Amino acid sequence: MPLKTHLDEAPTLNLTPMIDVLFLLIIFFMVGTKFTDDESKIKLQVPSVGQTASSTPMPLKKVVHVFQDGKILLDEKPVSLTQLQSQLKTARTSQPALSVAVRGEASGTFQNVASVLNACKAAGVRNMAISVRNGTVSR
Repeated sequence: MPLKTHLDEAPTLNLTPMIDVLFLLIIFFMVGTKFTDDESKIKLQVPSVGQTASSTPMPLKKVVHVFQDGKILLDEKPVSLTQLQSQLKTARTSQPALSVAVRGEASGTFQNVASVLNACKAAGVRNMAISVRNGTVSR
C-alpha cells in the first residue's frame, strides 16, 4: 500500500466565471441605460388627437374584503350585501368588463365569502377572483 509522502495542494475556488458574468451584467445595464438616455434626448413632437376620452378605458377592478365577523368592505368602504350588489350593478353599467377580487379572512366562515360571491353574480359581474396567499397550509 503506497503512503503519501507529500501534502496535496488545498482546493481553490475558481472565481473567473463568476467575474465574467458580473462584467457582462454590468455592461448589459450600462448599455441599457445608455439607450434610454438617448431616447429621452430625441426632440420629437408627437401628434395630438384633441380633447377626447381614451378609446379603450381601463377595466375597473373592485376589491371586496370579507372579515371574520361578516363585515364587508368595498374599496375600503363598509357596505352591506344589498349595498354591495347595487354598487357593483351601477359600476357594471358604466364598465361592462368590471372585475372583482374577493379577499376573505382565512379564519372566517366560507359562508360569508359565498354570500359575497353570490351578490357579485347577482350584480352581473362575470370576472371574479378569490385572493389567496401562497404558503404552507396549517392543519
